[in-house]
Amino acid sequence: MKPIPATPASDDPDAARMPRQIPYIIGNEACERFSFYGMRNILTPFLITSLLLYAPVAERAGIAKDVFHTFVIGVYFFPLLGGWISDRFFGKYSTVLWLSLLYCVGQGCLALFVDNRMGFYTGLFLIALGSGGIKPLVSAFVGDQFDQRNKASAKVVYDAFYWTINFGSFFASLLMPIFLTSWGPAWAFGIPGILMFVATVIFWSGRKKYVHVPPSPTNPDSLINVARSALLNPGAGRGGLLLAALGAAAAIGMFAAWAIAPAWWPEHFSFVITFCLALGVFILFGGVGTSLQLDRARGMHPDSAIDGVRAVLRILIIFALVTPFWSLFDQKASTWILQGNAMVIPHESWWWPSWLVKQPAQMQALNPLLVMLLIPFNNLVLYPFLRRLGFEVTALRRMGFGIAFSGLAWIAAGMIQLSIDGGSPTSLAWQILPYVLLTLGEVLVSATGLEFAYSQAPPSMKGTIMSFWLLSVTFGNLWVLLTNAAVRNDSVTARIADTGLSENAFMMFFFAAFALLAAFAFMLYARKYPMTDHYRTV
Repeated sequence: MKPIPATPASDDPDAARMPRQIPYIIGNEACERFSFYGMRNILTPFLITSLLLYAPVAERAGIAKDVFHTFVIGVYFFPLLGGWISDRFFGKYSTVLWLSLLYCVGQGCLALFVDNRMGFYTGLFLIALGSGGIKPLVSAFVGDQFDQRNKASAKVVYDAFYWTINFGSFFASLLMPIFLTSWGPAWAFGIPGILMFVATVIFWSGRKKYVHVPPSPTNPDSLINVARSALLNPGAGRGGLLLAALGAAAAIGMFAAWAIAPAWWPEHFSFVITFCLALGVFILFGGVGTSLQLDRARGMHPDSAIDGVRAVLRILIIFALVTPFWSLFDQKASTWILQGNAMVIPHESWWWPSWLVKQPAQMQALNPLLVMLLIPFNNLVLYPFLRRLGFEVTALRRMGFGIAFSGLAWIAAGMIQLSIDGGSPTSLAWQILPYVLLTLGEVLVSATGLEFAYSQAPPSMKGTIMSFWLLSVTFGNLWVLLTNAAVRNDSVTARIADTGLSENAFMMFFFAAFALLAAFAFMLYARKYPMTDHYRTV
């Protein structure tokens, strides 16, 4: 079925203008992002000071980081479910609406169960399910409102979309830590719940103006069906099938070791770590195996379907190389808050806004504020200037440099940690530098990635590909959980001690090196990546 245009294309003199339904989506996103970041940015401080009081003081920070990054893993894993439901059954609009209502229930649980771990964690699960489920759909829904006639406006809207996300995040980051200490956790988590309900109402209000792309019918030429044909179709050599089978066996073996024979599995590898590792191994080996035998599916499926699967596999390599960026970026709401707690707030300095910034957690407001400044600066000043110099600012080049800037940010954070470890009173203002570098990296990676993921996805897989883009965040946070588990091992901590660095400083420089290596690999791969254009023609 063809999408139903909001107005007949032939009679619409304003076809090339901005779609009139976009403000509803942008308004919904602004409120939803305030809701999400409002609860997320106070989660670590709340856990340490309230919900985890049962644990020894020395262990609370580690447990809080585990809870936080496990939650983020869920938020960015459930897009797979949301994308699949949307693409195959209900369409983007209905899926977003119903998952948003579930999201509201989750926010309500946080406000009601601030002193009940089971109730609070249930709320976190529902928020992860609701927020994660709608994540790929809202950004893809934006793309659905455009076609070949007005696609030039899509980049402007995606930047505005991302700017709006950060508008909501800025006020949430600045205000919610104050509300937490002044009004208590019930109100601090209740306010984001109210904003999420408002977001849902705004989205529902635009229902009659949207372009509704219907869910795809069962597709005999889907990625799964083409991959199955490629792997099982007989022919000379079965290397691809053997690789895929090895990946499936390894994934099953990981679960068996975790559930049945824990002595064979690392002690601190939880169910979440095990599940994500198993999923990663399955995707890696299955993808490589399918790529090796993909041509065997020709004759059983149209060439366009086979070429589409090959394009998806190339996209997944790009996404995999972005995962180290997310491992650094999401720690600003955990590791950097904990670092800030050990720093001195420069209230005595005339330029420090002591009337407003009273807690280290509020430094997170720098990130969305800088995003709102950098996006228009890049589009209006930096990119045109670079083009005049003859340097084409492609999406992949932006993303590669963005990963590198995140590595530089963590080098700066590591230097700050060395000062703290040396016993010198270190001003919280020094965190401005890593925040600037990390935010520059975010603008180059994340805002660009939204448009890249949509434009490169075949038409029948928009929601699914956007889900894989968000799944890269899950694996980025998996690296954080893995390192947290590793530093609980005595032999690892002994090796870190041999370097003469504290555990915190060592891990910061480790993550910086991880990102810089990923940036180098990304740039090498991006040089040969064939760009495509999958915007609608009608």
